[in-house]
Amino acid sequence: MARNDATANSVALLCFSGALVLLALEGAKLFPNRFAKDSPEPSKPPLLTANVSVVTVSTPQTPPSPPPPNPTPTPNLATIDRSPRLIVDLSDRTVSLYRGNQRIDRYPIAVGKPGWETPTGTFEVTDKIPNPTWEHPITGAIVPPGANNPLGERWIGFWTDGTYEIGFHGTPDESVMGEAVSHGCVRMRNADIRQLFDRIEPGTTVVVKP
Repeated sequence: MARNDATANSVALLCFSGALVLLALEGAKLFPNRFAKDSPEPSKPPLLTANVSVVTVSTPQTPPSPPPPNPTPTPNLATIDRSPRLIVDLSDRTVSLYRGNQRIDRYPIAVGKPGWETPTGTFEVTDKIPNPTWEHPITGAIVPPGANNPLGERWIGFWTDGTYEIGFHGTPDESVMGEAVSHGCVRMRNADIRQLFDRIEPGTTVVVKP
């Protein structure tokens, strides 16, 4: 009997407690603020902000022009050497007139024979004589200007040892052009030596190549 009474009391207590829980739930539905005001509202998490810098990029409407190419420097014409010079080619038997690097003209010549070779090297024009008088290098005989003068109509000297002179000159026998027949001088046709005579001056460079 005692065990049954205790069991009945426990059942009654459980039923009573369940009734209180049901009343509390119903009361929360009917009076929501009454139950909520005693409970503090949960704090909201702080807003996270970022310090962002805004960069504005402008896009050009047209592509940029490429830089201009480096201009080719214009040669200073005043510094270009235009002075005449003579190039004697003994093997080719010619003399060429140059101004700077441009060849102006080319003439056939006769050169020194064996034993009397035309000297090679770099020289310069020493003197110019129209209608020269010729002195024979061996006998010393003098021949005045004229049709039979071995120096022809013009003389252009470019070498001397103090006794003998060597230079360009004309000749009464123009058939010898291209041969080695002189005593060291450079023989030219009279028409050619007249033209060359007017194109150069004392001091003009003369290069004699083998």
